[in-house]
Amino acid sequence: MSELVSEDVTRFAHAIGPQPDEILKQMDEYGAEIGFPTVGPAVGGWLATLCRLVDAERVFEFGSGFGYSAYWFARALPPTGEVVLTEIDEDELDRAREYFDRGDLAEHATFEHGDAIDYAREYEGPFDVVLIDNEKHRYEEAFDAIREKVPPGGVVVADNAMTSPSVDFETVLELVEGGTVSKST
Repeated sequence: MSELVSEDVTRFAHAIGPQPDEILKQMDEYGAEIGFPTVGPAVGGWLATLCRLVDAERVFEFGSGFGYSAYWFARALPPTGEVVLTEIDEDELDRAREYFDRGDLAEHATFEHGDAIDYAREYEGPFDVVLIDNEKHRYEEAFDAIREKVPPGGVVVADNAMTSPSVDFETVLELVEGGTVSKST
């Protein structure tokens, strides 16, 4: 997401939004080191602000990587809040656990190793904020798995949905308008 955010918007977000702590700075460095795309501090701050705006208590994340955006969410949650991280790569999920432990945020996190969509179907709602950031070609399936668990006033964010060639805008619009996806074979 961050490469899509203009320099001016990034500067503005840094000026008014929550600032990254030392752990987030280390996570940024790690992501850059290994070439792992994170949302970056401007979008991370926006996600935290979004969490606060809707008084989020529960967040569900499809595809958490090493926990960068989930860490932003966790910082914005109330003391009883929870963020559910899902990740298919066990090493990345273990790294997320380490960062959350070091940032004293582990009590706000549930770490699930495996397919995010399967976990979305298993979990009971409600989730006040949902971040869909798993395999782009599965965004529709992810949205369909979680949509009934997001209450009125809740928010679903789909990372890079409008720029990914594997996500069809008309299908996304149909889903948002309450339709279902019909797959043609």
